[in-house]
Amino acid sequence: MSGGSLCHVARLRHLSLALHRQFLRARHLHNAYGEPETEGLDEEDGREGVLPGGYRLQYNPSSYYRPQHDPGASLCRLEMEEQCQSTITSAFRQQSNRYSVSSSRRLSSTKNTLLDLAFNRGPGTKAERAPPYSTEPLTPDVKGNPRAFQTCRPEYSAMTLDLSQRPAPVHSKQAFFLLHKVTVLKGSMEPVDVTGFLTKLSHLHPDQTPLVRGDTRFIMLLRYSVENLRHFSLSQLLKVLRSFVWLGLPPTHSMLGLYEAELGRRAGEMGLHQLLLAADLWRCLGRSVPQYLQCLYDCASLHLGQVGVPEIVQLLYVIGEGRRCPKELVHPLEQILMRHLDQLEPEEVGAVCLGLFKSQTALSEGAVNRLVDRAHSVVYEMSDFAMVNVMKLLRFSYLDHRAWLEVMAHEVPRRAPSMGVQGLMHVALACSALHYRNERILLAVAERLPSLAPHCRSKDSGKLIWAFGTLGVLPSQCPNFYPSLIEALRQREAEFQRYPEHLLTGLLGLAFICQLPEDLVALALSPEFVSLATRSKQLELKKDLFTLDGTVALELPHWTGPRLSRELREETTEILWRFAQKDVCQKVEVLEAEAVLRDLLGGEEFVSKRMILPHTRSIDLEVHLNPVGQPLPVTSAQTYPISSQDWSTSSGSSTQGWEKINTGLLGLHAMKRRQLKLTGYRVVELPHREWFPLLRRTHAEKLAYMHCKSSWV
Repeated sequence: MSGGSLCHVARLRHLSLALHRQFLRARHLHNAYGEPETEGLDEEDGREGVLPGGYRLQYNPSSYYRPQHDPGASLCRLEMEEQCQSTITSAFRQQSNRYSVSSSRRLSSTKNTLLDLAFNRGPGTKAERAPPYSTEPLTPDVKGNPRAFQTCRPEYSAMTLDLSQRPAPVHSKQAFFLLHKVTVLKGSMEPVDVTGFLTKLSHLHPDQTPLVRGDTRFIMLLRYSVENLRHFSLSQLLKVLRSFVWLGLPPTHSMLGLYEAELGRRAGEMGLHQLLLAADLWRCLGRSVPQYLQCLYDCASLHLGQVGVPEIVQLLYVIGEGRRCPKELVHPLEQILMRHLDQLEPEEVGAVCLGLFKSQTALSEGAVNRLVDRAHSVVYEMSDFAMVNVMKLLRFSYLDHRAWLEVMAHEVPRRAPSMGVQGLMHVALACSALHYRNERILLAVAERLPSLAPHCRSKDSGKLIWAFGTLGVLPSQCPNFYPSLIEALRQREAEFQRYPEHLLTGLLGLAFICQLPEDLVALALSPEFVSLATRSKQLELKKDLFTLDGTVALELPHWTGPRLSRELREETTEILWRFAQKDVCQKVEVLEAEAVLRDLLGGEEFVSKRMILPHTRSIDLEVHLNPVGQPLPVTSAQTYPISSQDWSTSSGSSTQGWEKINTGLLGLHAMKRRQLKLTGYRVVELPHREWFPLLRRTHAEKLAYMHCKSSWV
């Protein structure tokens, strides 16, 4: 072996023997700057090389051979896919009835295990299905661009990477000549050499980058970059990170963790624009970097005086993509945002709303009102994507901004024909959360959805059905809406193995309007599915299964399909009642209603506070009256509940044909009232808007009100 080879071995002493052999073979195979020779390489996934300073470099050549990578396309896909990070609460969380025991569901996690289960159905449980979807090519679903706001001002170029401006391509021969130089320079390379090589290689056409990523000389270059990591200047580190974006480096590459640690270590030396640029480059790579973002947030408080319009918008974009905003930053960011609010461009308003929504950052009600005021003033210049982001913020904030909603009654029908599934879904969810039942909006969404149903994930179908069911939109009002989404759920049955909550979400939405497709109900209550759903550590689905099972028992009397076990029903009932006793039963308004009823009827034996229908997750004040209206002890046969769960917590008035914020019963509570009637009860409502003001009045006035209510029976 030559002296040069011995030096080469010494230089690579920290690499595994297998990796060492690869480099020796690469040296002989590539003694000229020809195309890389990949056949015959003895790849061994998962090897690690130990580098100076305790660094470890993962050696996994197969990870570099991937389909053609388009940073812009993959980033758009990542940002549009709002799969349920752990910091976001359930999308079905609504300003729910204060007397209900709500589900503590979290959204799905990609950590869920894909279980290979066969969902057995009993004979006769298959419903007739619509014809399968056409196999003809479909136009891709309409997607928004979450980074569109970055084109509003030239200042963004200092803190973001424009994915539409790819460097001018170089010839592949030049790239492989550069890789040959890597084998010549080897350990003598300085940071400027590594930066230069990576920058020039990043100019390759996207078609050629997989060849470079799989070349052992490129792997050697990455190894040398890590060896010299602490000697790089800040600008060199950012150039290298930008090169990784254009080269399509896998976001899971272990070497990137070393770069994150180094940038986090130097965050205190970086200016605000450098901090934001690094965060944007990590986003373009598609890599989650919570440690770096924490360093960014720690340093951001030192730069608040430098924050103008582009800085606050980009910072909120980064916060949104990181799904968390530190509490100590919320107030100063709100102040800065309000100071610059009138200068925001339409797309910037949408970006701010999305960042607040994704990070679940709660501004004051006044600040949200002012932000939506600004959105209202520029709504006609907004893209569909930005408009939907405003709806997301309203849904999160439970803010019924009347002027904005009035405009939506005109804008959504106008825009719906060109909108995609997810945009329409978020519009419907916002209306549901706000209890805003506007037929112009809902029917426009319903008319558009059937043609998009093949694009619907189970998540989309389930949430859309939930939203419409919650608002009480009946099948007769939109004949094609529910059948198309039910069929979309059937077509996505395989997804239920990983995301069982999506099936339950859709079925509960259908149960709200008394629509229960028996084949899907049989699937949801099958022992296999119940086992899968109750096994999830990320979600609490027992309550949803319990609600569905109780509904089947009451509304499908002919049902012969599967049911929940008695043990599971009793367990869930106990859980719900324990929670109700600690929370709902102790509310002042409930205790006062119970006390007034006892005084009115003559004693505590005439009033029972319990869950008449436990699967509806709410409590009732139950009284018994004889045929002439006289009270009986609660053990008697004929019962009429006064149900404190049926309180409405919304307000508003109707103007010029568009619906008011709904003051009636919705979703679960409307279903409960229907089911109480099915079991022979007569329901008397104590509406929130009536009973709450009386809490501050005299006992005599409360008795008079309750007497008037009981006389209706």
